[in-house]
Amino acid sequence: MSPRFLLSLSLPVFLLAACGAVEDTRPGQPVAHRQAAFRAMLKSFEPMGIQLREGTYQAEVFRQHAEKLAGLKDAPWDYFGADTQYPPSKSDDALWREPEIFAAERDKFIRAVEALRLAAQNAPPEARQQTLTSLDALKAAYAPVEASCRSCHKRYKR
Repeated sequence: MSPRFLLSLSLPVFLLAACGAVEDTRPGQPVAHRQAAFRAMLKSFEPMGIQLREGTYQAEVFRQHAEKLAGLKDAPWDYFGADTQYPPSKSDDALWREPEIFAAERDKFIRAVEALRLAAQNAPPEARQQTLTSLDALKAAYAPVEASCRSCHKRYKR
């Protein structure tokens, strides 16, 4: 193979590698910390949704995820400082123009997560005790958390 041919094959690979994720190099890495906090919350939140959607509900596993999510619910918010609107941030400018609305969205999310945690605690512990009503209660507690996430993403994420 000619060197020119090898170069033509390797150039796209190098260009794609150069387009990788932008690293947060600012002191304290606030954007990286808040993104990591949201990823950690998602790792607890999404498995609960899968259980509810697919009918694979396991009370203890669900309860553990709800507790973990509740423990993480406050993690990202301190990292939304006025000087944190830089790459790799995916926050829309509206977040910085509407701090009161963003704070209300945050508070709504925190309350919804706590309500989900309480619903998970109060659910019957054994699968044979599960009824449509108890699963409906968990779905009803899960939905506001999901709606809160979607609302913020729609309004504040690019």
